Amino acid sequence: MKNYYKISEISKLYNIGPDSLRYYERLGILKPKRDTNGYRLYSLKELYKLNMIRDLRSLDFSMEQIKKYLEEQSVCNTLRLLHEEHLLLQTRIKELKKRKKIIRARIADLAALLTIPAGTFSIKDCPRRPCVQLSEYITRDEEMDFLIKKLHKKHENKVYDFGTQTIGAFFSMEELNRGIPNVYTSVFFVLEQTAEQCDFVLPAGKYLSCHYRGNYEQNALRVRELLDYAEQKDLPLAGKPFEIYKIDNRDTVCPEEFLTEIQLLIDNSFFSQAEENNPL
Repeated sequence: MKNYYKISEISKLYNIGPDSLRYYERLGILKPKRDTNGYRLYSLKELYKLNMIRDLRSLDFSMEQIKKYLEEQSVCNTLRLLHEEHLLLQTRIKELKKRKKIIRARIADLAALLTIPAGTFSIKDCPRRPCVQLSEYITRDEEMDFLIKKLHKKHENKVYDFGTQTIGAFFSMEELNRGIPNVYTSVFFVLEQTAEQCDFVLPAGKYLSCHYRGNYEQNALRVRELLDYAEQKDLPLAGKPFEIYKIDNRDTVCPEEFLTEIQLLIDNSFFSQAEENNPL
């Protein structure tokens, strides 16, 4: 067995890029010697450090933490480090279990969404929904995507999984009334019901709802159909219509597979009066 190995050999053996090895050298963690041609040569003594770096980096230890441990390595410090690793692994296991639960729920939700009929109207009970939002005049899908990312960045501590985050947007009624589709005044995230801080709340109550599939250029027509249906049924409305993105570009690159829900709050006094007039 050789006593020294070149950087190319170490890079291949440990699947570590030469730039990373040079970085470890600059930090003073690795200290290769040079041959007569100036090439780095790594001793067997240096190699065990690479195993330690790889294992600790996989647990998100910083390079500063790793360097300090290697410089002060002892049984006592190794025991302390093992306890830290154990705690980190327990935390990681909890996170993975939570992630697994979210993914399983998303699989079930996505499968169910594929069966939802488009173009039908329904009245649904919705709980109180705290939301955070960004208000801006939005006329293009690219602007919407940018604002969604901006909103996510602002509230990423409240969003555990962006792929399953409920996202919605309020229409510009001025433009919709002119027949111009796909124009919005704000984008919002629906938070967990227990969220204490939010920008506004979608109140609990009954909402008139319909779904449509395909691109967003049709939403002016779909909103008009929803409003006409409410008028036909004498449903008093108590808010502005908004969209909820059920299947979007987080799930597919095919616009024809998009599924969007339009919701509109109904004045709950309408149902209270109906119950009074038709007691059980």
